[in-house]
Amino acid sequence: MPSRDPLPPLRTVVVDDEPLARDCVRLALGRHPDIEVVAECAEGAAAVSAIRRETPDLVFLDVQMPGLDGFGVIQTFGPERMPPTVFVTAYDAHAIRAFELHAADYLLKPFDDARFSEALRHVRRQIGRSRDSELARRLVALLGEVRSESPADPPGPRSHATRILVPQGDRLEFLPLESVDWIEAAGNYVRLHAGPREEQVRITLTGLVEQLDPATFVRIHRSTVVNVRRIRSVHPWFGGDYTATLSDGRELRVSRYYRDALLKTVS
Repeated sequence: MPSRDPLPPLRTVVVDDEPLARDCVRLALGRHPDIEVVAECAEGAAAVSAIRRETPDLVFLDVQMPGLDGFGVIQTFGPERMPPTVFVTAYDAHAIRAFELHAADYLLKPFDDARFSEALRHVRRQIGRSRDSELARRLVALLGEVRSESPADPPGPRSHATRILVPQGDRLEFLPLESVDWIEAAGNYVRLHAGPREEQVRITLTGLVEQLDPATFVRIHRSTVVNVRRIRSVHPWFGGDYTATLSDGRELRVSRYYRDALLKTVS
């Protein structure tokens, strides 16, 4: 019997306004050889264009985005033409009920490897069926239920990242951000310093800072962010700059342009 030709990879679009969240999804998808990421989008209008242009088999769609949000993407593109969609959301448990009832699947930020794999298995089963009309019906029901929620009960505020995916050989590992002492820029990457451990992740420092808790992580230089809980002392240096001494004795330069924000945080 002749061997069957392998199935083509699932063409996938990843949509999220948070660079760190997009990286997490893309890196997690990289472990699955039957998935091809054909586009990444940081906002809703670009997502609509990418879905029309690429005609993907699967979409990972952030719900809460400035401007055109995830629900707006569905309404603009049309539920009847929307590919199978995994929603990525920071909605609270109350609002999650709508996703459980109507969505192809969803990921609640922050998600772990097990939950990601479960969502992917679920959506693969759905893609394997002829269910376009059923998917459209469920998306319409989802839009109706979420959009009709009382304005007095809005979704909770977006939570700050508590961990970050770092590559470890042929797998990905979550590194708790609370264990990170300081972070330095390295072009389109950052280096995370956690005790003797050093990890490099593909994201700009500015992009990462947007996801961090400003009460814990403070930028002290254009290329450096520090965990203020690791600072032992701060001393004046030259030209208005300061030095921050960490609990392990390492000294980091504090630019005069960032010193006030640091001193306000540690005071």
